[in-house]
Amino acid sequence: MLYTAEQADSLPAGGFRYLLTSLNDHVFAITLNRPQKKNALHPSMLTELAFALAYAHYKSDVWLVVLAAEGDTFCAGMDLKSLSQGDGENTTVPAPTGPVRLGELMTELHKPCIARVQGPVYAGGFLLVGGSTYVVASEVATFSLPEVKRGLFPFQVLAVLLEIMSARTALDLCLRAQTLTANDAKAVGLVTHVVPVGELDNAVADLVAELKRYSPTAMQFGLRAFQQLKSLPSSEQQAFLYEQFQQLQQTPDAKEGMAAFLEKRLPKWG
Repeated sequence: MLYTAEQADSLPAGGFRYLLTSLNDHVFAITLNRPQKKNALHPSMLTELAFALAYAHYKSDVWLVVLAAEGDTFCAGMDLKSLSQGDGENTTVPAPTGPVRLGELMTELHKPCIARVQGPVYAGGFLLVGGSTYVVASEVATFSLPEVKRGLFPFQVLAVLLEIMSARTALDLCLRAQTLTANDAKAVGLVTHVVPVGELDNAVADLVAELKRYSPTAMQFGLRAFQQLKSLPSSEQQAFLYEQFQQLQQTPDAKEGMAAFLEKRLPKWG
């Protein structure tokens, strides 16, 4: 994380400049709010995203994250002009301790993240979608990596795609800059749910309600272990997972879950 727990203990008093946030019944909503620029990511917005994700990571009251966007475009990718020239703005949050790399920020969240995709996703926007646990997309949403048309290549996106789909499919998306429909994106694993435009909010709400029935601690342990497994040799993975299970058994959620099972009642988490 680019912020400590102390730094990210509270959100900026005056709010973010390029994000809208809310915390309601353990669900932290982060909404990209630069619609006039199609939610293109520039340095100030990236810094705010890093801070908001750190807040969600550290706050025990946050069980789930919903990532959404204002306007007709989910995210147009990186704002290349601002990234090359800087935006010269005073940030609403402290400076991060290092460069903001969205792919890393998403994997460090360790809490279920639902991307609510209402419109097109381009280029670096794939890092937000690919890094989410679930992607609920409107049937009119589209997905495209146009970097090669500009003499560039989506290097960081490629790394995210390789965890979701076959290498040939990921490379083809990067090399031919084709536009995927929402159903195409679901077929290759980039999207998890495709719904009609008018059902997008209900679909997200239904998924949130389902996830909230289960142990937030167990899900956080599992998501963290999933990321940690990637750096462990296969000979050490089972011992690591056994230790994780032993630790999880000692948590209040595990004890509550077992008690509820034996008493034939619904568990009360947190």
